[in-house]
Amino acid sequence: MGSVSLTGKDTVMVDARIFSDQADGDCGSLEFPNDIVTVKTGKNHNRIFAYNATGETCNLTLRLIRGSADDKYLLSRFYEYKNDPPEFVLMTCQITKRAGDGKGKVTADTYSLGGGIITKLPAVKENMEGDTEQAVSIWVITFTNSDRAI
Repeated sequence: MGSVSLTGKDTVMVDARIFSDQADGDCGSLEFPNDIVTVKTGKNHNRIFAYNATGETCNLTLRLIRGSADDKYLLSRFYEYKNDPPEFVLMTCQITKRAGDGKGKVTADTYSLGGGIITKLPAVKENMEGDTEQAVSIWVITFTNSDRAI
């Protein structure tokens, strides 16, 4: 039999606060926009491998219910930075993806993030045709440190 992965009951914890007001669809996603290694081939097929520190930078996108406690929390953190940037305490995050093997064994796939800051306020719109997106706040938090453990 091939490998099986049963997922569910994942957690997102920002600043030791477990988030529970996620919206629909991809309610949380973590992306690494930069390569962690740069590779070049030179003359005579010589290879150069260089560590790229920006490869550890990642963006966490959270889709939250607009006006919820979690939405309000992130807004308060944004204004902490805006009101006094040098005094701001950078954000932390832990994301745990749970995967079961179909035989009762669960493996935690955990990302530990540090050096986080909210990069912009969520957009807003009004819609008169029932678009549910108007009830969602989309937050992007950029983190400069990331580790993954399984």
